[in-house]
Amino acid sequence: MKLATYKDGSRDGQLVVVSRDLSSAHYATGIAHRLQQLLDDWSFVAPQLQDLYDSLNQGKARHAFPFNPSQCMAPLPRAYQRVEGCAYLNHMELTHRARNATVPESFYTDPLMHQGGSYDFLGPCDDVACVSESHGIDFEAELAVVTADVAIGATPEQALDRIRLVMLANSVSLRRLISAELVEGIGSARSKPATAFSPVAVTPDELGDAWDRGRVHLTLQVTWNDRKVGLCEAGPEMTFHFGQLIAHRCKTRTVRAGSVVSCGAVSNKDWSRGYGCIAEKRAMETIQDGQPTTEFMRFGDSIRMEMKGRDGASVFGAIDQKIVAVR
Repeated sequence: MKLATYKDGSRDGQLVVVSRDLSSAHYATGIAHRLQQLLDDWSFVAPQLQDLYDSLNQGKARHAFPFNPSQCMAPLPRAYQRVEGCAYLNHMELTHRARNATVPESFYTDPLMHQGGSYDFLGPCDDVACVSESHGIDFEAELAVVTADVAIGATPEQALDRIRLVMLANSVSLRRLISAELVEGIGSARSKPATAFSPVAVTPDELGDAWDRGRVHLTLQVTWNDRKVGLCEAGPEMTFHFGQLIAHRCKTRTVRAGSVVSCGAVSNKDWSRGYGCIAEKRAMETIQDGQPTTEFMRFGDSIRMEMKGRDGASVFGAIDQKIVAVR
């Protein structure tokens, strides 16, 4: 299935089912009003939504309408929990190398993870409002999953079975605030504004063989100010798959249905594939030339992220945003 949430003036929006080709949609009102309802009662609600999805794809849904990503909130507009891991160790290797530091051995066996804000996600076409350009505004092109309930102590294999939905994320970072918070050791209390998500969240089966044991083997395209800067392969170099990330979170606590787990910026060793965040590009420049030359984002900049299937069709729709000043 492919699911989205339309704006209706409320905080949680209105659940819609979206056709596989993202051309049409249908309100799920008679089945579930909100995505969280589906996540709370998956075994009962999901089959009904699947029937509607099948009818929509067959052109038989009676009240279908053209799908408009600009009307979308995040698929799950607010969540009980959001955590962000660092699943691509190449990113850590680059940033450490740029400052002549060594990646600790524990990073290769124990994934880094921090608690993110989950109370106010952005829609795929919403502006990113920032207080100051001096904070070092950066995009981060990521994948994320939404879970069912996951028991404390779950294994990575058990955690994989509890993944319900997959989506794209733009986890905006304020780089010049991050360094201070790292020193304080309190987590990202100020340096991570609201995260944006793709118009559509999809069930893993929609990805076909591109979904392989918790990794999405497709290319994540990143376009900054109409210039393509990233064509990063999301699958092969993902050190920790989503099952491992979720299991790491479950070592000492239960994860509840509607929790969002993201993987950190997608990163490849092959520099010709570009980058999924500006911090990584600046690290490459420092390694090559001794100092970075690429500036962080400014007000008026645009950022677009999209992932296409092997048939060339958009899987999740595009995140397409502008950076604006807080008014």
